[in-house]
Parts: sequence; structure tokens; C-alpha cells
Amino acid sequence: MKESEGKHNRERNLLALTGAAALLALAANLAFSAFNSHRKKTKKKDLPGSNVRVNLSPSEILRLADRIIANSKAVHEKVASVPLDKVSYVNVVSPLAELEAEQFPLIQSCVFPKFVSTSDEVRKASAEAERRLDAHALICSVREDVYLVIKAVAARGEWTSAEAKCYIQSLVREFERNGLNLTVTKREEVQRLRAQMDELSLQYIKNLNEKSTFLLFSEAELAGLPAEFFKGLDKAENGKFKVNLRSNFVAAVLELCKVGRTRRMVAVAYGKRCGDVNLPVLENLVQLRHKYARLLGYSNYADYAVDLRMAKTTSKVFEFLEDISINLTDLATKELNMLKDLKKKEEGEVPFGIEDLLYYAKRVEVQKFDIDFGALKQYFPVNLVLSGVFKTFQDLFGLRFEEILDAEVWHGDVRVFSVFDLSSRELFGYFYQDIYAREGKYGQTCVVALQNGALLSNGARQVPVALLISQFEKDISGHPGLLRFSEVVNLFHEFGHVVQHICNRASFARFSGLRIDPDFVEIPAQVLENLCYESFVLKLISGFHQAFLIKLYILLTILMLLSYSNIFIQR
Repeated sequence: MKESEGKHNRERNLLALTGAAALLALAANLAFSAFNSHRKKTKKKDLPGSNVRVNLSPSEILRLADRIIANSKAVHEKVASVPLDKVSYVNVVSPLAELEAEQFPLIQSCVFPKFVSTSDEVRKASAEAERRLDAHALICSVREDVYLVIKAVAARGEWTSAEAKCYIQSLVREFERNGLNLTVTKREEVQRLRAQMDELSLQYIKNLNEKSTFLLFSEAELAGLPAEFFKGLDKAENGKFKVNLRSNFVAAVLELCKVGRTRRMVAVAYGKRCGDVNLPVLENLVQLRHKYARLLGYSNYADYAVDLRMAKTTSKVFEFLEDISINLTDLATKELNMLKDLKKKEEGEVPFGIEDLLYYAKRVEVQKFDIDFGALKQYFPVNLVLSGVFKTFQDLFGLRFEEILDAEVWHGDVRVFSVFDLSSRELFGYFYQDIYAREGKYGQTCVVALQNGALLSNGARQVPVALLISQFEKDISGHPGLLRFSEVVNLFHEFGHVVQHICNRASFARFSGLRIDPDFVEIPAQVLENLCYESFVLKLISGFHQAFLIKLYILLTILMLLSYSNIFIQR
């Protein structure tokens, strides 16, 4: 290991690991954080190898977007100016690949604040920056001069590697899916439709992100929900609880609330979010997509979308779905009737709706396996689950996660980790962990790629950077945040995406991380989420929260005393 790298690593706090060791390391982590909060604040450090920028002001976001666009224009102009008889991989393909790799983290620096910032002004600037960047990307995607030089390179067939061949073919295909192989009249119509579709898509998402809706319920109307659920709710003047229509609250109500009317109100309200403004947007978007696909020679937009996937045609998709339906209809009908019978026993002659599915599926599990989900939740405090998740993925993939305590973040809840290969000590990448719910934050659980890995023209490897967003409730007044087991499964799923993104070693940013083949992108996460059902993993991620708190308090006290004793001795 280089001395500079070793010094950098020693300044980090190693995250923690298994059984009692996991608890000890977690306590050390918390103690060290508490200790650092009393020290004089130092300048926040950048992440070596990361071009992601955080905490940009609204004006800085817009200026950065404009610089990105100006630089992109310059590169495209230079590529387009290459004479067709002089084209090569070096003067056409390499500059475009380098541009994608270098500018993606800057683009994301402009765009991701709209998901996480607490400032309305920052979120608005971020949305405006995204609009400008998308408009520029649309212009670049229909430049005939660039298309022709890339086609000329493709025609020569001089590939530096199989991956480079795939990249060039991808560039050509993207241009042609934007109408560059059509007549001028049709091409102009395709471009017009594409611009309208992009604008409508942004508007649809913006409406959802800006909508902050809640429903009011009395405690009796929320019967069945655990006490800690109510601790995360605000109260209205009439004493009723405000249930925000964010995914974590909605899932809890639909899984646990005994009152059918409440479940139905929440399900209907969640399904109708922004319906008044988004329904016309969606109807218009569907019509535009159909026209767009027809112009490109497809029967409908579904055929256009499926063309790049393994199925290739919608007829294959329907054949697959029909085959599944034939084999599963009898079993599904039997299970649905079981749920309906259970609802009839508990609620009487009330129609079974989609809002009842999660609740009565849980009720069947409770009866069949004698599971108390309220009691089960007591064994999954969020900090212990996270410690176990880190340990599991470290051992499975030969990685080492280290928390960076002095990294710049956009909120006090955000944590940053570096990821190393355990054997070679090579830095694989970084990820931000923003897992607690707050006002103005994106309401779904997801992983966002902030920087894609790539092999740059100078031979250096650009490291990936990811962002994990979730909506867990924070610890409140000394009580640990507890997770439903479905949330634990979801956390494993999303963490699978993080590892998938960071461990990807593609040479081109276009194929890196989460930008892989759409047929495959969910497979690693779907496989890895099943880890949480294994007994050795359950031992790492579970423990009764009160006992956990007592042990944690003792260890924290000891470590804090040791820390202050060490300072006293040094002085």
C-alpha cells in the first residue's frame, strides 16, 4: 500500500463486524462520532477519485449545468469535424466515451439534490438544471454530423476490444432509435415528439415529488399498528394523527392496520396521488409515445421498449405471461379464496380489495406459523441490522467498508463509506447512505448512481459512487428505530444494488454499475435479498432491542471514558 493511501485509511473509522464484535465495533463507531462532535470542526474532505459535488447552492447548480452543456458542445463539435476518411477509434469514439465518464458525476451533482435537499430553492434549481441538461442531451442524440462519423468508424470494423465494439454499436443504435436513419421530415417529427415526451415525464415526476399529502386518523382507526409507529407521526389540532402518504407509512398501514376502512382510504389516496394533475399528463404521454413508436417503424410503444430486451417482441412477452397464468391460476385462486374467507370471518360481508392483500397475507402467516409480527419487529433495531448487513456483504464479496467521518454531506443523517477490496486493498468506490425519512426527501427506497466506474484514456480507473436512499424512522427519545422484516428484506435488496454498482469493472461508463442490460439489472439484488432468510445472517442482523441498548450503553460509556482518558494523558 502506498504511504499516502495508508495515511488516508488510518484517518478513517473501520466499520464493524460480527456477533459481539459487531456490537463492539458499532459502539466504537458511535462513541467516536460522539467524541468528534466535541472537537473543533475541521474542513470537510473531498473523496479522492470522486467528482461528485454536494451542497451546491441554487446558483452553483445552474452554473455547473451550463458548464457541462458548454463542454459537451465543444467535444461534439470536435468529433463532428473529423473528416469521414480520417475517422478512428481515437479521434471519434474515445472522446465521447471519456465525456460520458467525466460528465456523468457532474450531471448527477446537479440532479440528485432534488431527491434529498431540505431546501425548496435547491430542489427547484436541481429540477431546472435537469430540464436544461435533458434538452441538451436530446439535441446531442439527434446530431446527424456526429452520427455519420460514428457510422464511419463502425463500418471500418476496427475494434480495440469486444467491449469497444459493443460500445460503438450502442452509439449507432441510440442515434437510430432517435430517428437518424429516417427521412428529414420524419426525423424532425420524431425530435418534436421526443422533446414533448421528455417534458411531460419530468412534469409527472415533479408533481409527485412536490406533493406532500397526509390523512388524519384517530388512534382507534389505526388499531394494530405498533406504538413506535405513532411516535413518528405529528398530530393535528383535533388530536388526530397525520399519516403521510410516503411509502414507509403506507406499507405499515397496509400490512398491520386492523381497520379495513383505514386501509382502503390509505390505498386509494396513495393510488390517486396527483391524479388531478398527472392523469392528463399520462394520457398525453401515452398518445405521444404511440406516435413516436409508429414513426420509428414499430407497431406500438411496447414493441419499441421491448426491442432491446431478451424477449424482443411483445408477442413473446404475452406468451410468457399466458404460460405463467395457465400454471398459476388455480393456485392463485385457491390462495385468494383463503384470504377472502379470512376477511369474511374478521370483517363480515365486505368486498375484498387490493388494500386487503398485504394485511390478510400477513394474517395467514400469523395463523399458519404462529408469528407475532409486532414482537418480531422488536428484534430488528436499525443499527444492528445495518451492522449485520455490512458484515454479510464484506464476508461474501471480500470487501472492507470504512466510514469516512469527515466527508462533506448534505444532511446530518447522511453517512459516507469507502469500499476496498479486502485482499488487494484497492479502492473500489464510495457510497452515501441516506436512510432516514424527512420532509422534502424523495419518498421511495432506491439506489442512485452518482458516478459510474470507467477506464479512462490515461489508463486510470474512475471509481463508482452510489447513493442509497430509504425512509426508515429515526430513533426517537432513546427508543431504537425498529424495522419490519419486509423492510429488512428491502434493505438487503438495495444493498445488493450498491455492491453491484461498486464492484462493476466495465471499461465504459455506459455499461457500468446500474446501467447494465435492463434484463439483468435487478437480478443481483433479487438474489442477494434472500440472504436475510439464512440462519447465519439472521444471527448477525437480529437481537432484542432492549438488551441491545443496555449492552450498547455500557460499551459506549467505556469507550467514551477511554477516549477522554487518552486525551488527558496526551495533554
